[in-house]
Amino acid sequence: MCLCGENRYATQAQMPDGKMIVVGGRDAHSYEFIPPEGQHNAAPIKFDFLTQTTDKDENNLYPFVYLSTDGNVFIFANNRAVLLNPNTNQIVKELPPLQGGHRNYPASGQSVLLPLKLHSGNQGNVAAEVLICGGSAHADSYTKAAENVFYAALQDCGRMRITDPNPVWKRDLMPSPRLMGDMSLLPSGEVLILSGAKRGSSGWGFARDPNFTPVLYNPRVKRGERFRELAPTTIPRMYHSTATVLQDGRVLVAGSNTNNGYIYDAMFPTELRAEKFSPPYLDPALEKFKPQIDPAATPEKLGFNQKIAVQFKVNQVEPVKQENIRVTMYVPAFTTHSVSMNMRLLDLGLEAVKPNGPGVYSIDVWTPPNTTIAPTGYYLLFVVNQGVPSEGIWVQIK
Repeated sequence: MCLCGENRYATQAQMPDGKMIVVGGRDAHSYEFIPPEGQHNAAPIKFDFLTQTTDKDENNLYPFVYLSTDGNVFIFANNRAVLLNPNTNQIVKELPPLQGGHRNYPASGQSVLLPLKLHSGNQGNVAAEVLICGGSAHADSYTKAAENVFYAALQDCGRMRITDPNPVWKRDLMPSPRLMGDMSLLPSGEVLILSGAKRGSSGWGFARDPNFTPVLYNPRVKRGERFRELAPTTIPRMYHSTATVLQDGRVLVAGSNTNNGYIYDAMFPTELRAEKFSPPYLDPALEKFKPQIDPAATPEKLGFNQKIAVQFKVNQVEPVKQENIRVTMYVPAFTTHSVSMNMRLLDLGLEAVKPNGPGVYSIDVWTPPNTTIAPTGYYLLFVVNQGVPSEGIWVQIK
């Protein structure tokens, strides 16, 4: 297998047919699909959108790329976005620009595709929403940082329902400015933002003022109430830091190397320590609400558009209420340079939650309807009770 051209600083995402799309890269204003083993592409597909969105400092590397629920591919670069039909290779919609600044590497804002809410019986359409936060207001933040001028990072976020007929960005403010942060979908459906800096740009030694304070974003509450600051770290996590959600619901945080090599006497030394961050749902006071999935009574091989039973137990005294239960399926991301590629969280359609013995319950839940909503592969499946997730179990859908 091989790809054509230069693909450093490119983004990947899985398509409904199982292929991976690779978008952009340094001096690569194109995209292509990873071919089968032993084959190669004759040429990448030229993509003028990437030519149009580059500037002096580029600011369109590692574009934000998501498979939408309508089968189109959302691609965001710099401050603009389009929907691309991956079958015809045609742009089917140009979306409104996100005003205020520049969002992709090296301005390096953060983005996720928000959890996809499915319905019982898989009835109705599934909306898709994108969240983009932070970055830089200045097109030349990278160049100026090389001259020891460190612009303040952006503090705003834009959220847009990309499946609407006429999508618009809705703005919100984070508690503090941030670039180079890591943004993760949690099994509860919340979004965690941590690490990064408050001034400067991505690049070796090009940022200042570490952002030590994680932020939790709840997409299900009204604007103005969505952000919550959490306990800070004491370790700067700057350029080349990373974060990933673990099976037990914690988040592994590691890295930070702002230097060309392993250097320990710099302003921000090469960081070899790793941390595990416990979101608020792991507070010991909430332990009684934490479900425990019975793997023996829950299928690990899933088909599409099926009703399955997921069994769990819980130690709470009062009966479990169906409105407090969710079942989520999570695709772990592959993450670099503040971009979590291919991350996806599905909130499955529940039909019933039934008692099945003392403290034991069975959930009738629908698997995703098709590969556009859930590309084939391995997912972590969680039961969430009153916002507290179980430990995840691996399932495969195909």
